[in-house]
Formats: sequence, structure tokens, C-alpha cells
Amino acid sequence: MSKKISAASARSHTRKTKQIKSSIPLPSGMFGKILAVLFVGFVAYVYRAMQPPPSKICGTPDGPPVTSPRIKLSDGRYLAYKEHGVPRDQAKHKIVFIHGYDSNRHDAVVATGLSPEVIESLGVYIVSIDRPGYGESDPNPKRTVKSLAFDVQELADQLGLGSKFYVIGFSMGGQAVWTLLKYIPHRLAGAALLAPVTNYWWPNFPANLSKEAFSQQLPQDIWNLRVAHYLPWLTYWWNTQKFFPACSAAAYNPGALSSQDLELMPKYRANRDLYAQVRQQGQHESLYRDLMIGFGTWEFDPVDLENPFPNKESSVQLWQGDEDKLVPVTLQRYIAQRQPWIQYHEIAGAGHMFPVLDGMADKIVKALLIGEKNVS
Repeated sequence: MSKKISAASARSHTRKTKQIKSSIPLPSGMFGKILAVLFVGFVAYVYRAMQPPPSKICGTPDGPPVTSPRIKLSDGRYLAYKEHGVPRDQAKHKIVFIHGYDSNRHDAVVATGLSPEVIESLGVYIVSIDRPGYGESDPNPKRTVKSLAFDVQELADQLGLGSKFYVIGFSMGGQAVWTLLKYIPHRLAGAALLAPVTNYWWPNFPANLSKEAFSQQLPQDIWNLRVAHYLPWLTYWWNTQKFFPACSAAAYNPGALSSQDLELMPKYRANRDLYAQVRQQGQHESLYRDLMIGFGTWEFDPVDLENPFPNKESSVQLWQGDEDKLVPVTLQRYIAQRQPWIQYHEIAGAGHMFPVLDGMADKIVKALLIGEKNVS
């Protein structure tokens, strides 16, 4: 009997010992501290993933070399430019060209496509710029909707373009022309907007019209532009993470281009060496800043602009292809309808890259400078 009791007692003692060992509590507050450390580590990881790398500024020890002429702006930044056409001091007409998304000063489609006959007969001088962060122009982390207008004004003053000059902008550069018409209209001798990017959140667009146009974009662009508009601080992460597709234009998605655009792209990107300069300082202050500014909240709506040439001494021209898959033609038609002082040219069968078409540069420039009709 004593042996059985001893065995049972031993088993009971063993179970109690295991229970005591398994229920030993962590020191007071230890579990909460572990959770806090894990949470802080996660937040730090997310924060680092959202932060863009520093730009590689041209002319600095870690940056690309400076190969183009540049002016120094009043805030210390440098703006790169390239000159085309007749010598500046012999020009009858001086034009500033503003390039589009994911491009640079070499992609001056009007300047490079203009015929020698038009250049000489009209005395055309064109200066194309690198917008901030592109090519060899310094990034502008403080860039706003209005800042490029004053950069262009400083360029005109330092190059001696006179009290008035013409401006032509393509795509995202065309959108920028609206800001010049808003903030420095007194400096403009005329303006041409070529397939200017539209902001779906401009308040004067009828809700059903902008919603329909927006829904026709690629799904990846719908989400990308929503992020740029509502969560701009997330734009860099969204376009660099691997879970969702990035902006179609930046990723060279052929689905965003019309059949004509696909035929014209090799001509547009003919010089790969020059194109390599576009993103050389980094993508955040060029491509992604473009999205944040272009599709952010604007201080004005182009539909509210006043005619800068009320006496018809010059004109504002808007050119658009009716098969453009990047910029909806319906929104351009609405702007032209609301602003009858804009001379609207709609090109049948054309996509976004219509300025590259043979002879198109001559038509655009002659319509702007001498008012030649029946050119679209």
C-alpha cells in the first residue's frame, strides 16, 4: 500500500511541477514592451520604404555631369536649356518649349520637327527647357502648381527674350502652359497647348463627364492617380512597390497608347543616348512629382481663366487628337466649349503623339505665329 501511495504521490508531484513551470508569468509589462518594439520596427520599415532616395544632383560629386547651358534661378536652383532655330539675337519670334512627362529638353517635338523653310522665313528661335528634376535641371522639392511659370519668366529675362514671348507645351508641359496663362499672362505673346494633360479633379468639369473620362483609363492609372491626388505622400512607394502596377506611362505600357502612337514612338525616342538623361537625377522629383502636382489640388481651374488677348492681338491654341488614350478628348472639348476664345484644333485619327507627325510642327507654329487657318 505504501508503495502505491508513493507512486501516485510522485505522479501528482510531477504534474504540479509541470503546471507551475508552464504558468510562470513574464515580468510585469514585458509583453507590452515587446509589442511596442515590434510596432516601432514595423513603422520604421514602412517609413523607410516610403522615403525616396536623395536626388543625384547634376554637377555634384555623386551626380551626373553638366553638359548643357543653364541659368541660375533666384532660389539657387539651376535650369537647363537647349536652343534651336535662328540665333537668338536675329529672331523675329521667340518661343519657350515645355516638354512632357518622362521627357527632357531634347524632346522638343516642335523644334526638332520644324522645317528649315519655316524657321528661316519666320525667324523662329526656340528654347526648350528641362523641367525641374528632369535632365540637368535641379529638382525642386518645393514645386507647386505656379512655380514653373516663374521659372520660365526668369529664363526669359536672363536670356533676353523680351517683354513678351511665345510658349508651346506638350502633354504634361501643355498642362503647365495653363499656369503661365494664369500667373504671367502679361509676358505671353501667344500660347499653344498640345494634348495638355487634364486634371480629373478640376472642379468645373461636370461630375458625370470627368467620371466617365476617368473610368476609361487603365485600371493601374486609375489607382495611381487616386493615390497622387488623395495620398500624395504615398506616390513614391506606390510606384516602386511590387504588389500593384505603376503608372503606365512610366512603365512604358503599350496599352496606354493608340495604334498611331505605337507607330510614332520609335521616331520620338530615336536618340536613346539623349533619352537616358531624362531620369538620371532620380524619379521622385521628376516623374512622381509630376503626378502629385498635375493631379493634385489646384489653386485655379483653366475654365475660369480670362482671355489674355482680349483685343485679338494674338491667340491661345489647343491641339488634341481624337483617339488619344492618355488625355480624354471629351475633357478638351469641354474646355474649348467653355472658353470660346481658345482656338481649338481636333485632329481626326490622331493619338497623343500627333506632334511627331510629318509636317505637324509647321502647322502648329504657323497657326500660332501668323494665324494661318485650316491647319488641323
